[in-house]
Amino acid sequence: MIEFEELRGLNHRDTAVRLLADGWNVCGMGDWATVWRSPDGTRVARVSAFEPAYGVFVRLCRNLDRHPMLPRIDFDAELFGGGRITVMEFLRPASAAERSAVLARWDEAATDDPVSALRREAERLNAEAAATIPFWGALDRNPSNVMRRPTGDPVLVDLFYADGPEIYRVLLEDPAKISSAFPAERRAFIDEIAVIARESTPEEIAALRAAAASIR
Repeated sequence: MIEFEELRGLNHRDTAVRLLADGWNVCGMGDWATVWRSPDGTRVARVSAFEPAYGVFVRLCRNLDRHPMLPRIDFDAELFGGGRITVMEFLRPASAAERSAVLARWDEAATDDPVSALRREAERLNAEAAATIPFWGALDRNPSNVMRRPTGDPVLVDLFYADGPEIYRVLLEDPAKISSAFPAERRAFIDEIAVIARESTPEEIAALRAAAASIR
């Protein structure tokens, strides 16, 4: 069985090799990361190559430890070159009705609803991140961020985002701005995030790799 502490200091490629060798399988792919599911199905590992924002969500979960509407995080570490691995409990997608109900609770934020404390802390961290993290996006109210435990209890995930389209537009048009925004050790694999592998044409990949190489 894999010891998560052994993953500290690896890059996202070597981390993926270790997960695969231990029987983990890819079960999802977002814009920034690939998600791996454990052999017993109880946990997932979110692995990213370049990660400007996810640490803020991890801070939210740590600050509100054991909050019923946040996932249990079993392990989290920055990876070599600017990526990140976060291991958490396995969750399933919520239904459309469940998503709508949770977002309505978020908007209402009644004082006796657990979502109220969650929203306050999320908004505080969002304001803090907007002032300190380059190309920060905002709080993410995407309905797909509402998940559910096997028990049916709702859980909110991925509540923040960086402005990826703007980062990659600037990378192509003015790489020096990316160089000044992110230290070299934080962007070594900036051209390897999941959405590039999933959606970019060969020509787009070549252009992004050339731009990234120009500031390495």
